[in-house]
Amino acid sequence: MTRGLLFVISGPSGAGKGTICNAYLKEAKNTWLSVSATTRSPRVGETEGVSYFFLDRAEFETKLVQGDFLEHAEVYGNLYGTPRSRVEEKLAQGIDVILEIDIQGALKVQENTEEGIFIFVLPPSMEELKNRIIKRGSETPESLIRRFESAFEEINYISKYNYAVINTTVEEALTNVRAIVQAEKCRVARVLPNIKDLQGEKHNGKEIIG
Repeated sequence: MTRGLLFVISGPSGAGKGTICNAYLKEAKNTWLSVSATTRSPRVGETEGVSYFFLDRAEFETKLVQGDFLEHAEVYGNLYGTPRSRVEEKLAQGIDVILEIDIQGALKVQENTEEGIFIFVLPPSMEELKNRIIKRGSETPESLIRRFESAFEEINYISKYNYAVINTTVEEALTNVRAIVQAEKCRVARVLPNIKDLQGEKHNGKEIIG
């Protein structure tokens, strides 16, 4: 069985990484969006194993000590993390895994695994990023400034990624994500293990034809 690929997708808030991931997952076969674990209580409508894996703090901290998180963070007193065992299980089954996480989480994943493929989603311009955030209608002038300061800082980490996708339109960005996935599946190191009969000693043509 061919091992699945781990794609880590992140970018500044408002760049559209969530929209791109959702669009890709609607058409992609054999692909799983990683589900995070958290210590916060479930909200109305959230489902165990679909929205999050809900753990109490003691259980989360035990798994953390055991090294079962590819990345983790504490946000407003609650712990969040990407369970390594769940990701590893899917990859071993030949299923591609997508992690849609922030930049700091992606950098932690880089520290904890060597097989991630890292994609950075960018807006076409900072002006467009501002327009997209404003359209959400959830930002104050102060929070908008904070988001922009954070975006400028986050973009400085783009050199840590393997690919960059500029989200001018969702369809264009989706085309580029498809191309990245296909290119990664065609890497020599991944193809060769599946064509062992084409490698090694020279064959006698008559032996092959029979």
